[in-house]
Amino acid sequence: MRSGNKLIYGLGIALFSTLLVACSASNSSQGNGSNGVQESSVKLNTESQFPIVAEGEELTLSIMAPGVGLAEWADMPTLQEYMKITGIETTYVTPPDADFGTKLNLAFAADDLSDIIYGAGADKLTSAMEIDYGSQGILVALEDYITPEIMPNFSKLVEEDPTILKSITTPDGHVYTLPMLSRGGTAIWPAGPLWYNGEWLDKLGVTELPTTTDELYDLLVRFRDEDPNGNGKKDEVPLTDVEMNSSRLWFMGAFGLKVKGIQEDDGVVSYTPISENYKAFLQYMNKLYSEGLLDKEVYSQSSDQKKAKGQNNQLGLFPDWFSFFTTGRGEDGALNDPMFQPLTSEYSPEAVIAGSPRLSRGAFAITKQNPSVEASLRWVDYFYSVEGARFLEQGPDGFLWESATTKDGEEVRVFTPEVDLNDTESFRGKITPAFGLTTPNIVVDQELIRKTADEEPDSTFRDWINNETKEKVEPIAEVAFPLLYLTKEENDKVATNATDLATYTEEMEAKFITGVTSFDEWDKYVQTIESMGVEEYVATYQTAYDRWAAN
Repeated sequence: MRSGNKLIYGLGIALFSTLLVACSASNSSQGNGSNGVQESSVKLNTESQFPIVAEGEELTLSIMAPGVGLAEWADMPTLQEYMKITGIETTYVTPPDADFGTKLNLAFAADDLSDIIYGAGADKLTSAMEIDYGSQGILVALEDYITPEIMPNFSKLVEEDPTILKSITTPDGHVYTLPMLSRGGTAIWPAGPLWYNGEWLDKLGVTELPTTTDELYDLLVRFRDEDPNGNGKKDEVPLTDVEMNSSRLWFMGAFGLKVKGIQEDDGVVSYTPISENYKAFLQYMNKLYSEGLLDKEVYSQSSDQKKAKGQNNQLGLFPDWFSFFTTGRGEDGALNDPMFQPLTSEYSPEAVIAGSPRLSRGAFAITKQNPSVEASLRWVDYFYSVEGARFLEQGPDGFLWESATTKDGEEVRVFTPEVDLNDTESFRGKITPAFGLTTPNIVVDQELIRKTADEEPDSTFRDWINNETKEKVEPIAEVAFPLLYLTKEENDKVATNATDLATYTEEMEAKFITGVTSFDEWDKYVQTIESMGVEEYVATYQTAYDRWAAN
């Protein structure tokens, strides 16, 4: 039964009946909107949340978004159903995700943009692009539309957490993109965590995880020397990663650092790669590397090669989103692989870890070609409700899931027969755009889907992950630097420096850790960074931070 309408109409009809009637803009799709944007003459429904367009009216919106390749967007049931519900026809331009940044830049240059830019993320629709194209009127300023009448769900989130609006407002006072907002669970993670091999801990009789850098060193030595995988070979890899990309932040926290780059502490901005704390982090990792405790292939292996070691039971401590992605043991096996406990050291007597700001910019933008800004924002606002987010993530009844009744008369969701229960995510990626992209919605725990109506859904793993996060990460997580915008002039100042500094420090980090460069060269390394203009670089971010803090 594909009854998506029943799923959605229940939310907020009474609210919209009251608010939208009062909204003078709701029926004013005539003349100019904010920013002088020419709106169409399409009349909008002011009596209820859905449909968005008035009876007998037609509106088509074009959307440009990255394609992840699992399905054409026009064929996705979630979008097809939402067109029926909203009364808005949507068309799609979806170049491959890997090429999207280039295609988007070309579209801006050729003035060949769709009405909506969706799911780009801040890496492809950058803050500099927001400011540049926003100031030219190519991207529409949205702040005047963020009202309880037009965007009740998003407005409520902003009212509850004013930092949301602060984080998406550019220095010229405008909002050009809407964000993805993550709430609860793993959203606080700075990256996929490190996981201990629970089988090895059991074999060695380890009942308490290390809490200091010295204790971790001692455990890694045991991993190396005591044959915890029991095969009689010296093939154990105590600690691994791929180019330190996942483990870096988890280890830097032990030295009081939250990021390799710009960090703010008590209002003071600094560049951490020239600090003594960062040097101590490098020396610790060099010690692990030189003693065979950190994988000798850390800078040469691929993610697949790392996972192959995990599936061969050769890894003691390793990063991944979930441990079973590396070990292949499934969720049940992962319950025995504890999450890394952030460490302390003489440089940081209290544990700290970088915390995600739980907000990702660049998820949704409206261009000057858009025929109805208000209708577009009403279209996206639903996804900022819990019900709307779940609709976006899991789609309508009859595709990923279908309604069923238990023997006790309870209505539940069960997977449809078409779904491969061993790979439900790939199937989900074929029915919704909310897969692998920075989409405009709140991210919440999804409703559990059962295999059969009378088989209780197993939330054990999700509950365990949330509990590990709550105990080990949430109490000590701190955002390294607030999500803020630089002015165009500030962006121009730091653009070249940012690339040069990142390239140089990444190269030197690997050399220090692997011993290619001696720590006798540390002063020379710092002097090189200073000669690259790091003082002005930090000063620019300090100015931006001071402006943000005073807002």
